[in-house]
Amino acid sequence: MSRSAHPAGPRHADVLPEGHYSAPPADLNALDPKVWAQTVTRDEDGVVTVGGIPVTRLAEEFGTPAYVLDEADFRARARAWRTAFGADADVFYAGKAFLSRAVVRWLDEEGLNVDVCSGGELATALSAGMPADRIAFHGNNKSVEEITRAVEAGVGHIVLDSFQEIVRVAHVARSLGTRQKVLIRITVGVEAHTHEFIATAHEDQKFGIPLAGGQAAEAVRRALQLDGLELVGIHSHIGSQIFDMSGFEVAAHRVVSLLKAVRDEHGVELPEIDLGGGLGIAYTSDDDPREPHEIAKALTEIVTRECEAAKLRTPRISVEPGRAIVGPTAFTLYEVGTIKPLDGLRTYVSVDGGMSDNIRTALYDAEYSVALVSRTSDAEPMLARVVGKHCESGDIVVKDAFLPSDLAPGDLIAVPATGAYCRSMASNYNHVLRPPVVAVEGGAARVIVRRETEEDLLRLDVG
Repeated sequence: MSRSAHPAGPRHADVLPEGHYSAPPADLNALDPKVWAQTVTRDEDGVVTVGGIPVTRLAEEFGTPAYVLDEADFRARARAWRTAFGADADVFYAGKAFLSRAVVRWLDEEGLNVDVCSGGELATALSAGMPADRIAFHGNNKSVEEITRAVEAGVGHIVLDSFQEIVRVAHVARSLGTRQKVLIRITVGVEAHTHEFIATAHEDQKFGIPLAGGQAAEAVRRALQLDGLELVGIHSHIGSQIFDMSGFEVAAHRVVSLLKAVRDEHGVELPEIDLGGGLGIAYTSDDDPREPHEIAKALTEIVTRECEAAKLRTPRISVEPGRAIVGPTAFTLYEVGTIKPLDGLRTYVSVDGGMSDNIRTALYDAEYSVALVSRTSDAEPMLARVVGKHCESGDIVVKDAFLPSDLAPGDLIAVPATGAYCRSMASNYNHVLRPPVVAVEGGAARVIVRRETEEDLLRLDVG
């Protein structure tokens, strides 16, 4: 299926303005498997399908915009991480990427643990049946109420993020007559090669207790002295959307140095080390993420080598992939509303969603791919900017991409790799309703998070 081209913005590379894009792809109808979920393909009519269901049918049944999640892909990625690290390590899914009760059940069935960073995420995990001892509780400012709920539930680990939390968690645990297993999150002074807002291991940011200046060592001293705490390890997270393993190598070296200092001072070998998550995924064809088995091999070798050099027993390793599991499994399905060619610049393609369902482009300068999915086209490529419907100039979903020049209102386009953080960070800006999450598997589709309604908005407005 195709349409004849209509006048649009720049089409040829020799007249394109400078921007964040590559040359037009050889085939605009091709779907790069690096950025799309595993079951995504085009049918004989050129319509993109996922789990055997055409996106046109999904749009008719569930409306647009919608997050469409490939359940088989999610489960396969979860299994790949579990298999890669084996029985001697723990894989915690980072719930902040995207969490729902259906996702928690999938994780439980696939043998993964989950980490949460708020009372709401904890409630979601518990309500879906995740055993409490397989939950880790993060966060830089946990309230007494949240800590109490976590300790009462019997969460496996609480990650301590400050000196105040050391005392706070110890007090709650003592008052409940128990000892809580904890890890201390430290910042190791590693500058991860990522956006400054998602780099988390340098000293000048809000997370963790700095290794520099002896603060982390002092945190260990205090935790070991308090009856309500059972200190079992050290936690380090260097950032997000990372492709270069060298940062993990430096971080592991510094964490193991702290473990050695703890042994030398206190005669205690802490049995666990959590290296966090943050491994990157492919948002565009230019990204080149590593496979779980490669990551597992590299991290295990790094920690083993460092512990052997320090004459320490190798601790149990934990990792926290979130984006790396759910990110590639979903795409956001939009309907094209208006098309506005700007001569000599680009064509603005407005869709029925925007920054309320994907704030990452505005917040992190994130780059995404996009494709026409309701049909194929043999029209020339045009340089396009996909924007939303909000009253905000920064309401950009895809900054620069090539779409067919015969794109028209009513066409369906999709942005892949939106499984992580898009629904989690969604808002009601301009009182726009948050989209549903539709899970697709084996020719069946079901809503796992429903679309918001105007009644939902008004129910909260008690004025």
